[in-house]
Amino acid sequence: MDETNATPDDAARTVRRVVERIEEAAVVDRTVLHTLLSAVLARGHVLLEDVPGTGKTVTARVIAESMGLEFKRIQFTPDLLPSDVTGSMIYDEQAGEFEFAQGPVFTNVVLADEINRAPPKTQAALLEAMEERQVSVDGTTYELPEPFVVVATQNPIEQEGTFRLPEAQRDRFSVKTSLGYPDRDGELGLLERRANRRSLSPSVEPVASRQAVTTLQDLTEDVTVDEKVRGYIVDLARQTRADRRADTGVSPRGVQRVFEAARAAALIDGRSYVTPDDVKRLARPTMAHRIVLTTEATVEGVEPSAIVRHAVNAVDVPAVAPGRDEPEPESDAESETDHEPKLEDASDDATEPGADSASPRNR
Repeated sequence: MDETNATPDDAARTVRRVVERIEEAAVVDRTVLHTLLSAVLARGHVLLEDVPGTGKTVTARVIAESMGLEFKRIQFTPDLLPSDVTGSMIYDEQAGEFEFAQGPVFTNVVLADEINRAPPKTQAALLEAMEERQVSVDGTTYELPEPFVVVATQNPIEQEGTFRLPEAQRDRFSVKTSLGYPDRDGELGLLERRANRRSLSPSVEPVASRQAVTTLQDLTEDVTVDEKVRGYIVDLARQTRADRRADTGVSPRGVQRVFEAARAAALIDGRSYVTPDDVKRLARPTMAHRIVLTTEATVEGVEPSAIVRHAVNAVDVPAVAPGRDEPEPESDAESETDHEPKLEDASDDATEPGADSASPRNR
């Protein structure tokens, strides 16, 4: 696809196809799916926290499959070493020299399964990869493929054998969310789908390609954010720092991640500009996991999401004219040569999505 000709409408159509393809294999709340895809389009990473068996692994895999991305899974265990994640130098007897053997992190979508069951040293092995998109081994730097997304899952920290992720690593994730249990209809749907296939785990055919995903990420960079909306994001973050229940509020890195995710959310809706509603919709999944509570607040059972909710209620929502920062329209001579672009599809039989409707939660 020629990325210079793609439009927000093209992006929205592609994302709808991806969402509908995911829903063929998994029952996931569509709001949660849009949050996950916002992180992908913003070149961010996702942290999924839920009890075992709620479909975190399946969801991560079918997201990669539907977008035509290479997928690898790392099962985090207490004895996992950092080199098991990044790779290591091995000796080639025939060549008589050491060569680098890539670890599973060298892929498009990495599922870091049960990341909080590994010790902090191994958890930290992902830090450079997540932030810099590279791995350094024995003084040599190796670039990771593009796009690169880490989808980490963790069990609730109260469960036996888990380690709390350090604040520095939690801050690397663009969004943190959960899938939750499906309703009764959702679980019946899971059984019906299992009855109609012979494999234990569902899989889907791609409706997009790696190049299309890269183009979507490039389009996200072109989404405009009004100065008032930028101020709104900053004011929300500063309000979390001023809350007496928070020992540490949303970091400057977190402010940037909210900005990026909001642009992606606007693109998913087919817009080239961000509204305050985009920020409000993503405030909890992008901010709550960055907040460190005071000891008193922890003892009292305060949730970080409550601090975000208070910030959203306390900060005035700016009045912004939709699309006011959009570029000027092209001249008539230029527009006569334009044609409607299509995002690259990996399958010829992909159909246009139907009306958007809420789905029950999945596994």
